[in-house]
Amino acid sequence: MSITVIAVGKMKEKPYRQMADEYLKRLSRYGKVDEVELPDLPEPVNSSPAIEAQIKDKEGDAILSRIRPGDYVIAMTIPGKQWDSPGLSRHLDELMNRGQSNLVFLIGGSLGLADKVLARADEEMSMSKMTFPHQLARVMLLEQVYRAMKIRSGERYHK
Repeated sequence: MSITVIAVGKMKEKPYRQMADEYLKRLSRYGKVDEVELPDLPEPVNSSPAIEAQIKDKEGDAILSRIRPGDYVIAMTIPGKQWDSPGLSRHLDELMNRGQSNLVFLIGGSLGLADKVLARADEEMSMSKMTFPHQLARVMLLEQVYRAMKIRSGERYHK
């Protein structure tokens, strides 16, 4: 099994980077785990919807260039499916049992994910109906995937 998190934007703040690195290290015992950081494009101060669409489109091209044909893609979106931790663990287990051994999670930039990226995704997942800073969302995703792997392996986890 391999898991890749593709995220638009760099982790600039040290505490977030340290937390993400810790979960990446913990996850490595369950399989191959990669993190791909793509540059977020600057958004002009009073940008128009057309400029924002161009930015999302360019970021979308960068994301799509990193996805392979056999990857199972889970786009992180606010309206996506919400799971509790045991449910996410069961879902990931079902995907792997169906032969989906390359899971790719996508976290877009501040403007979200381009429509063409959402069209490529196999499903959408949400951490919450609330909006989180993207650095925090990435840490939360890594933590939940780690928790799901612990549950899947029959290991103890905190409820």
